[in-house]
Amino acid sequence: MKFIHIADMHFDAPFTVLNSKNNLGEKRRLEQREYFKNIINYIKDNNIDYLFIAGDLYENEYIRETTIEYIDNLFKQIPNTKIYITPGNHDPYLLNSMYNNYNWNSNVKIFTNKIEVVEDENVDIYGFGFNDFYCKTSEVEEIEIKNRNKINILITHGTLKGGGIENLEYNPLSENRLKQLGFDYIALGHIHKPYYNEEEGQNIVYPGSTITLGFDEAGKHGVILGEIENKELKINFLPIDKKEFKEKEIDITDINSVESLIENINEMQIEENIFYKIILIGKRNFEIDLYYISKFIQKENIIKIKDETQLNIDINKISEQINLKGIFLKLILDDEKNKIIDKKTAEKIIEIGLDVL
Repeated sequence: MKFIHIADMHFDAPFTVLNSKNNLGEKRRLEQREYFKNIINYIKDNNIDYLFIAGDLYENEYIRETTIEYIDNLFKQIPNTKIYITPGNHDPYLLNSMYNNYNWNSNVKIFTNKIEVVEDENVDIYGFGFNDFYCKTSEVEEIEIKNRNKINILITHGTLKGGGIENLEYNPLSENRLKQLGFDYIALGHIHKPYYNEEEGQNIVYPGSTITLGFDEAGKHGVILGEIENKELKINFLPIDKKEFKEKEIDITDINSVESLIENINEMQIEENIFYKIILIGKRNFEIDLYYISKFIQKENIIKIKDETQLNIDINKISEQINLKGIFLKLILDDEKNKIIDKKTAEKIIEIGLDVL
């Protein structure tokens, strides 16, 4: 049997950061459709038996029925492929959800929060989905396989324990316990970084988000292509997304004006298919106004600029001077020490104040 395993597509996500630049968010949503169509075409051209979608196919808050129609019409193009969906925390199986109220094509099976097994000729598919935006417990770890002579697949959305305290609200699962259940393949969703082939015989897999959704998701994004024959699993990662998000640092220590900084950014060598976050580092010799700077950036794929610079002055030395600057600095440093203001605010006040003085 051959399968494609995807997760965390997040159809109709708002792409708030991208929308700040010339409707790039809307362009990204169109790319979502294009890349998903490419997946369907690959399935069609390669006679893939199963498509596993392990949650967060869409954003419940923003999803449009026209988007669901688009997805389902693509499913109709692969009638011989069986499609299994386990809703996640962004697309739970709610009473008013698209999963519950849309008439999906006959080759689509959507699991609920009641663990269910679908018995196929040579394969048994087990699934568990969210019915709310949170899931602190499930009975996934207690599943007993009915027929171990068949290929057994588990599909669910959740977090392997150890992924951080915030993830305890999203179906926390023990990797060791999952291994003991005896499945031939466990298709997971929720973690946006791919997790596969990190140890010999690994069959508990995250494909990562199908397309990258922001600057915290570096690297390639795509789908898992798997094949199980005579109980032997082979998996490969297929990159789908042609775009990447990257961070690039600029040290401004030797830059002496905002005009020179803007020129520096506009003259950067950048790649066409990369969205960039520029991080300013080093010692600054002038006030940084990110809103002002952003207005003059000519390259569309520079999405965000972040200031991590420090004042290029010896604050402690100046604070010891017996003059207005020294008195001013002592007052501000005392306020910071007593936590009346934070460090970033103190630096901004000092920068403006010293310029005035």
